Amino acid sequence: MSELKQAGDPLSRVFQALADPTRRGILERLSAGPATVGELSEPFDISAPAISQHLRVLETSGLIERSTRAQWRVCTLRPEPLDAATDWVERNRALWQQKFDRLDDVLADIRPGHADPTDRGRTPRSKE
Repeated sequence: MSELKQAGDPLSRVFQALADPTRRGILERLSAGPATVGELSEPFDISAPAISQHLRVLETSGLIERSTRAQWRVCTLRPEPLDAATDWVERNRALWQQKFDRLDDVLADIRPGHADPTDRGRTPRSKE
């Protein structure tokens, strides 16, 4: 895995962390409860340094917290950054839906018999 340049703002770091399927898999596992680094790495066929890099990205984004219990490094899911990402998506979903609704209205107004605006050489047909 190549070194990933971290995004500057917290929301971008969350989306950057979520962009990778391995990191999403780690988060899915952590949704069941805390896990050691070894437990998190089991299902993935990647090196220990690669897992460590994924965990670093997740920790930097605020999506996980790492702690030490005896000789174990334990990771815990922190859902608050996901709440911020969900809020952003929901706000923008409403805006996108409004735009699609307006497009649907425009397309509904286009009926057979109307002139094709891209056909400049012909005389427009009359409305039926």
